[in-house]
Amino acid sequence: MNLKVFIERHILSSVISVLLLLAGIIGILTLPIEQYPDIAPPTVLVRTSYPGASAETIQKSVIAPLEESINGVENMDYMQSTSTNSGSISINVYFRQGTDPDMATVNVQNRISQAAGSLPAEVTRIGVTVLKRQNSMLKIVALHSPNGTYDTKFLANYMKINLEPQLKRIKGVGDVLLHSNQYSMRIWLNPSAMAQHNLIPDDITNVLSEQNIESATGSFGANSSSTYEYTMKYRGRKLTPEEFGEIVISALPDGEILRLKDVAKIELGLESYDYESKINGHPGIQFMIFQTAGSNATEVVNTIDDLLEEVKKDLPDDIEIDTLMSVNDFLYASMAEVFKSLVAAFILVVLVVYFFLQDIRATLIPSISIIVSLIGTFAFMALAGFTINLLTLFALVLAIGTVVDNAIVVVEAVQARFDIGYKSSYQATNDAMGGITGAIITSTLVFMAVFIPVSMMGGTSGIFYTQFGITMAVAVGISAINALTLSPALCAILMKPYIDENGNEINNFSTRFRKTFTTSFNAVVNHYKYGVLFFIRKKWAMWSIIAICITLLIVFMTTTKTGFVPDEDMGTIMVNVTAKPGSSLQNTDNIMNEVSKRIEDMEQIKLSSIVSGAGTVAGNGSSFGMMVLSLKNWNYRKDQSDKINALITEIRERTADIKDAQIMPVAPPVITGYGMTNGFEMHLQDKNDGDINEFFDITQNFINTLNERPEIEVAYTSFNPEYPQYMVDVDAAKCKRAGVSPATVLSTLSGYYGGQYVSNINRFSHVYRVTIQADPKYRISPETLENTYVRMNNGEMAPLNYFLTLTKVYEPQSLNRFNMYSSIAINGSAADGYSSGDAIKAIHEVAEQTLPRGYDFEFSGITREENNTTNRSIIIFVICIVLVYLILCAFYESIFIPIAVIISVPCGLMGSFLFAKLFELDNNIYLQTGIIMLIGLLAKTAILITEYATKHRKAGMSLTQAAIAAAKVRLRPILMTALTMIFGMIPLMFSNGVGANGNSSLGTGAVGGMLVGTLVLLFLVPALFVVFQWIEERFRPMEHERTNLAIEAEIKDLKRLNNENNEQTDNNNA
Repeated sequence: MNLKVFIERHILSSVISVLLLLAGIIGILTLPIEQYPDIAPPTVLVRTSYPGASAETIQKSVIAPLEESINGVENMDYMQSTSTNSGSISINVYFRQGTDPDMATVNVQNRISQAAGSLPAEVTRIGVTVLKRQNSMLKIVALHSPNGTYDTKFLANYMKINLEPQLKRIKGVGDVLLHSNQYSMRIWLNPSAMAQHNLIPDDITNVLSEQNIESATGSFGANSSSTYEYTMKYRGRKLTPEEFGEIVISALPDGEILRLKDVAKIELGLESYDYESKINGHPGIQFMIFQTAGSNATEVVNTIDDLLEEVKKDLPDDIEIDTLMSVNDFLYASMAEVFKSLVAAFILVVLVVYFFLQDIRATLIPSISIIVSLIGTFAFMALAGFTINLLTLFALVLAIGTVVDNAIVVVEAVQARFDIGYKSSYQATNDAMGGITGAIITSTLVFMAVFIPVSMMGGTSGIFYTQFGITMAVAVGISAINALTLSPALCAILMKPYIDENGNEINNFSTRFRKTFTTSFNAVVNHYKYGVLFFIRKKWAMWSIIAICITLLIVFMTTTKTGFVPDEDMGTIMVNVTAKPGSSLQNTDNIMNEVSKRIEDMEQIKLSSIVSGAGTVAGNGSSFGMMVLSLKNWNYRKDQSDKINALITEIRERTADIKDAQIMPVAPPVITGYGMTNGFEMHLQDKNDGDINEFFDITQNFINTLNERPEIEVAYTSFNPEYPQYMVDVDAAKCKRAGVSPATVLSTLSGYYGGQYVSNINRFSHVYRVTIQADPKYRISPETLENTYVRMNNGEMAPLNYFLTLTKVYEPQSLNRFNMYSSIAINGSAADGYSSGDAIKAIHEVAEQTLPRGYDFEFSGITREENNTTNRSIIIFVICIVLVYLILCAFYESIFIPIAVIISVPCGLMGSFLFAKLFELDNNIYLQTGIIMLIGLLAKTAILITEYATKHRKAGMSLTQAAIAAAKVRLRPILMTALTMIFGMIPLMFSNGVGANGNSSLGTGAVGGMLVGTLVLLFLVPALFVVFQWIEERFRPMEHERTNLAIEAEIKDLKRLNNENNEQTDNNNA
């Protein structure tokens, strides 16, 4: 390939690189920034409520028809549902990666409309909400009153009125979840007063439907010749408790008017009283902000932060807004660490290049190549729709040691021409490019090709591999363009032989350094070529090392702990609290306060939030609680005792003796969108539709067996079927004899004890519910049924307990279904020294041992993804190696020579797994991406030897001579390539800041693979070339080509080496 045009027209070459730089700079300025690309699957949330209904009633009458209709919606992966005794209903439908979230939402909405006729009237009245949402939580924000001026009711509704509408309008915000309730006009009925006037709750409902309405009353003068037209305006719905109190129920016999205030207490209260919350021990609320699928997390959070800053200006005195958790905190801190590694890697790579080239001008050329390649890559990222995220930044850090490779080959080849006597920079560059252009193109294509299979993978791991691999491949591709255009042009301009105009050698520091280095390096080369000769002659040693490496690779691959993404310190701890079954909200709140008191002196905690009535894992219920602990910045937590795992252990120890409560502190997941907690997440399924207590016993046996496994630190479930409840039976015979229907009895019971949503009010530009229910003091115990009455057909009142029989039973607080089967959720984490992959394997083994016929389990969240991709890595590695082999076959027109390159690759992979074992790392997705990169890089490096050896063989050298010549000439560029890669990865390998686990996984695997792979490659590839070139020539004899002066000089040098070897052998024999 003739590259004279780029060597002669150096301005053209410079313009190409400048254009790449400009395009890259534009990309940097326009690319969004986020922690990870859109990895989590799209999720659609279906939500409604059935006030007063039990979890079992909800499951039968609401969940079942909805799930039957939703099941099988296009691209659905799985779904899970929860119904609680508080009347809340939620169904999460998870879709496969790549599904359009908007279409998924529309499809689910269409399916739900088909089931509308099967739903109870109360649910239809409230409505079924369908939300497009990921489980990706962007922020947790606290709104609190440090001095206690405002209570949680005011704070919750201040947020609902002033903050939530603005937050939901932000592009990318999928949902705002507030663990508190909005206003509701509460009509607290007095059963005794109601009975005195022969009233039941249905009467109040009817009165409200008559008098608390909006009406279109028309106008005067319309469609007439009248001069004016007057619109009639009805006062409409009531606004204040006082106005509701004046609603007329009936006229009494004595002429007096019975009003609503005579039989009820009315106040502007809350929809429900299911939550209690505090921030740092003071009144406060917390709300979680979730993102929509396909949105950019960082941009959304920045917009939210801007809004909160504006809102802070108008906050009343003694109300503050604080952030408990934000994905941007970890993102920016971890990106800062990656940028530090990027700068350190660049400096180390430049120093390595200078050490080998001993010339500032020669070092400048690869340095420019790094800058052009890295910045130019951002242009492609913008075109491909990528973002600046941790994956693409990791790829660029690794690319520093790779993109410099092509420039090194160019500069080293030109330098070699100077060393054998070339005087002209132009001639040296032109001649050098003629010998290496093919190797640069082929090796670059091979390197880029290894990322083709991984870019076609689906799911979360496919996105990981694609964004990482394609970014790196593009960087190397740009470096090849740069090596064929700008680098030779700069070599012709900047690089000079070490002689002055008189032909005398220049005496300066660079010259003296070069002499010292050359002398030392020549000694290394001399020893090296004898080592190569040893393996060429002693092929049994070569095959033995290869066999050992492949055996160790298999052993290490099968024994190294597996994982998906390494755990990281995200700066937040979630504490899930489950109180004794049947605990009241007040009792749970007391336990939460006790937990808070136990940990309040932990100096690592910046802010703490308490919510009683909801758990991070268990859902909603009076027995559940959760805490969100916002930790201080990582800069203030540098000791080992300040790390998140140590803090979780300390919290467990401090709260271990709290009675009647299960307290589980956990870390949030590294990848948002896969649930609320780290660790594994699974669901046992009862496919027999059997008794829930029997199912729970099987689950307990499963958990106990699982906790006995050394791989499991803890496995637990918040499910408990022992919540005290009353089974209600209506005596239909008594009802008929009394002239009252069972439905009326149940409706009256629901109106007094369950609460009914009966009307609406308009306040503060919002629509709120009007709810009727007996005053709490009239529904404390079953005995109150004696004083609660239902109206019979004759107009007389009878106590409810006459028609009802209550039986005390023990049932669950909430019921779950997973893929339409009754399920119990189990969470847990792997023990220290074991990976999540080990935990998954243990779960499979325990399930086989303990689960009876008809019971099964499925994973959800990140555990499901990891379980589905466990065996993919080996397949991907094999596909990459096969693809490299096919490309090399096409390049060499041989099926044998490429084997010499391919056999060296497993040796490098063994090095990666060896270092992973030594440093106790998981075989996670970071390690695997580094290994895929190594397949390309090691093959790329081996090509430098085989391609050069092939040329020398065609020039007439013997097989041994060609192999040794290639090994000698390529030793320096190969060492430079390996050392630049190794030194470039050292900052990642020994990272200890934010995101250190991911950094070290990537860096350690790359360093280990490159170190071992290069050592094996340098000594074995020449010997492998001799073996497979000999086989090739048995089938197709070599046709020799015309040689050039450089090769002839090498042939003479090798003949001299051979003669020296023969003389030494003769002397030894003598």
